Amino acid sequence: EVVTTLDGLIYRLKQFNPALQVIFTVSPVRHLRDGFVENNRSKATLLNAVHHVVDKFDKLYYFPAYELVIDDLRDYRFYAEDMVHPNYAATNYVWEKFLGACVDPSAKELMAELYKINAAAAHKPFNPESSAHLAFKNKYRQLCERMQQQYPYLDFTKELAAFS
Repeated sequence: EVVTTLDGLIYRLKQFNPALQVIFTVSPVRHLRDGFVENNRSKATLLNAVHHVVDKFDKLYYFPAYELVIDDLRDYRFYAEDMVHPNYAATNYVWEKFLGACVDPSAKELMAELYKINAAAAHKPFNPESSAHLAFKNKYRQLCERMQQQYPYLDFTKELAAFS
């Protein structure tokens, strides 16, 4: 049933947009409400359905977040106190693997610049009227303006307001 539904969905999406690219993943969070066996059966069904469509259609990919946590990080030190959810270390590990596998270098550079801008916008100055802070704001306002020109599809309204 899951295979049929997912297959039909991808078929319709590909009719609408033949260039569509999709990255699938399966959550490593265990759903233990129905027990360990049912969780594993459910994950197996999902994995089977995803690999069916990835093998059948072009430009569909699978990122192994589930396998990274369950197999690669198969230790409870990578789980939160509830022993169900991956902790920060596990999440960061999966994120770094995802970036390495699925994000090109230029996008990573853009992400790093956006991170710097967001961190600067969140900064709470000790002395907001100091010349050092005014120079800090001016530097980041100029960076936002340059990036707005370079990436016109990004909206820097909030960031520019923070640096005005």
